[in-house]
Amino acid sequence: MKKKLSGLLALLLAPAVSSAQIADSSSGGPFEDLLANILVFINDVLIPFIIGIGFLVFVWGMFKFFILGGANDEKKEQGKSLMIYATIGFVLIIIFFGVINLLTESTGLTGETIRNVPRIDIP
Repeated sequence: MKKKLSGLLALLLAPAVSSAQIADSSSGGPFEDLLANILVFINDVLIPFIIGIGFLVFVWGMFKFFILGGANDEKKEQGKSLMIYATIGFVLIIIFFGVINLLTESTGLTGETIRNVPRIDIP
């Protein structure tokens, strides 16, 4: 019991002992830039790409269910399972997006932009 209490006390006092601070734009250096670039890449590129893939899977499931599975129960079941998996995927992607935004907000890395990454503007 005494070990658990002292471990809990040490865990609670660890930030005070180490003088932990929130990262700001002047103290992180290159590591902060790397983290900000990773978070911005995930938010601006990776998550929309995954959502697009999930949408295509959902549409393919609808196509299999309604068009290809007209009289074929096996195709209907495959389409139904694809739509269910795509919906579950959407929920997981939104949860992941929330966790990334929570990390971004709590570490003070908001408002950063990716540097040295070529962009393609489609008219």
